Amino acid sequence: MKYKIVNNGILILDKNDFNIKEILECGQIFSFVKQEDGYIVYSSDKCAKVVESEDGYKILTNDSSYFENFFDLKTDYTKIKNALKKEPILKEPIEFGKGIRILKQDLFETLISFIVSANNNIKRIQLILNRLRSSLGKDMGTYHAFPSRESMLKKDEAFYKDIGAGYRASYLYKVIRQVDEERLKEYDNLPTPELRNKLIELSGVGPKVADCILLFGYGRKDVFPVDTWIAKMYNKYYEPIENREEIRKRLTHQFGDLSGYAQQYLFYFMRSYVGNNDDG
Repeated sequence: MKYKIVNNGILILDKNDFNIKEILECGQIFSFVKQEDGYIVYSSDKCAKVVESEDGYKILTNDSSYFENFFDLKTDYTKIKNALKKEPILKEPIEFGKGIRILKQDLFETLISFIVSANNNIKRIQLILNRLRSSLGKDMGTYHAFPSRESMLKKDEAFYKDIGAGYRASYLYKVIRQVDEERLKEYDNLPTPELRNKLIELSGVGPKVADCILLFGYGRKDVFPVDTWIAKMYNKYYEPIENREEIRKRLTHQFGDLSGYAQQYLFYFMRSYVGNNDDG
């Protein structure tokens, strides 16, 4: 993909492999705000505004190197899509969401965000995470950074209930006492199956949340998170089965090291297109 670093950010010169709406609204991130002229994206203590231009996008930020990595701009998505299109089931989803890129997100923020996301809707997830930022995050001037574990440790379980986390409040209270940012980084040395088991041992982390953390935090593309939409997809296009763990195993076996990419194209297609156009 063609892009270049400029004084005030990054210029994306190719719309075939980058669509900010698809990137932010495909279920992998919650810390963003849609505006009339684009999107504001928050990650860790960083912020960027992404605006569409006639021939691409402008990523306006004072930390270009961070967002070059965050948007995974060095990865050749055309090559990935061409490989996945060999699977008939992916031809239409890839065309529908061809501008999706899997983000490289902060590990601690990803852990907390996806615990909050469990059995939750987007608006409520964003509300809770915004309250976390504004209450505990460092004031960066025009926004607040995502809070550190240290700042979260100072609050009791009642605080997390007060910001709207509901039953997840106890998970948040416990998980930050089980693991810190450094331990999460150390886990990256583990093979995916062992790392997955480590994550599932944490409070509030079930199989699907673990797979999301693996994909969006650790960048493990050999995982396939299975939620309601993926289960619907499987039972629509494959031999129907109810067991989501079995669905995960079968899809991971089918797509191998490209499983994470396949999951994002299929998830976005099912939720954004099939979900709005399926009459039964």
